[in-house]
Amino acid sequence: MTKALPVLVTGGAGYIGSHAVLALRDRGTPVAVIDNLTTGFRFAIPEDVAFYEGDIADTELVARIVAEQGIGAVMHFAGSIIVPESVENPLKYYHNNTAKSRSLLESVVQAGVRHFIFSSTAATYGIPETSPVSEDMPKQPINPYGWSKLMTEQMLADTAAAHDLNYCALRYFNVAGADPLARSGQSTAGATHLIKVAVEAALGMRDSVSVFGTDYDTPDGTGVRDYIHVSDLAAAHVLALDALVEQPERSLTMNCGYGRGFSVLEVLDAVDRVTNMTIERIMGPRRAGDPDSLVSDPSRIKATLPWQPKHADLDTIVAHALAWERKLGEIRQHA
Repeated sequence: MTKALPVLVTGGAGYIGSHAVLALRDRGTPVAVIDNLTTGFRFAIPEDVAFYEGDIADTELVARIVAEQGIGAVMHFAGSIIVPESVENPLKYYHNNTAKSRSLLESVVQAGVRHFIFSSTAATYGIPETSPVSEDMPKQPINPYGWSKLMTEQMLADTAAAHDLNYCALRYFNVAGADPLARSGQSTAGATHLIKVAVEAALGMRDSVSVFGTDYDTPDGTGVRDYIHVSDLAAAHVLALDALVEQPERSLTMNCGYGRGFSVLEVLDAVDRVTNMTIERIMGPRRAGDPDSLVSDPSRIKATLPWQPKHADLDTIVAHALAWERKLGEIRQHA
């Protein structure tokens, strides 16, 4: 039974990984976490979850965790995620995201782990010619972050062809929000995600929000993105695991998004609505490499998994992000 299959979550103290831990734990799946805590937070992991502080490239540690916990599947979130940093420091990204994923893969294959779920990204598509974006569109990353993830997808495909392993690569669009019960959320200082930045501004932690580009080919001139609630994303991982266990001979690659885009200004309007205040907006030039619109075609995931998003509402996403930001302030006060 899938529920009883112990899962190792890499990067489980981070933003998305911690929500996957909650989703697994909430349904009674045994779960263990490995995280080196460079960007993750120990407080994000429930006390009753087995936690190992360490690196996914530590082959002896990974082998020990698999043996001690009886691990049957891996959800791999550990890695670096800041696109501009990947341009400035590409070797860091190829090391953290690609080389270390290769090491992890070798460890789990040698240990006989059968199922692997990979945290990939819409950045593998680069600047798509059309939007919505389906999985079979050309993969043409425009930054080392996207390439580092696409290389790992290729490694997974080749490894699954050669070994007794199947995998699911989930390509995320813009992940946002927080656990509805405020048990976890985006905790990184200096985060660059729009909704996180906007709720920080609403709480007086920033003076304003910068809007990068107002001349895009979109209804209001600002970039359009597909925002997915992090708890819906975590639920997709759990269902993907079930699918891998049910059909061990197949692997999957699927977009994770709602298929609905919102512009930067629409997001800021939502934050104004939820907070009943007005955030100052500073209009500025475009950033290099930002597409006009990046919206998923979620047809494949909806046809493949019994995935029913519960939080596909922009105001809900903002409200949960805001509630987490307030709680985070309390956590930091008592730290």
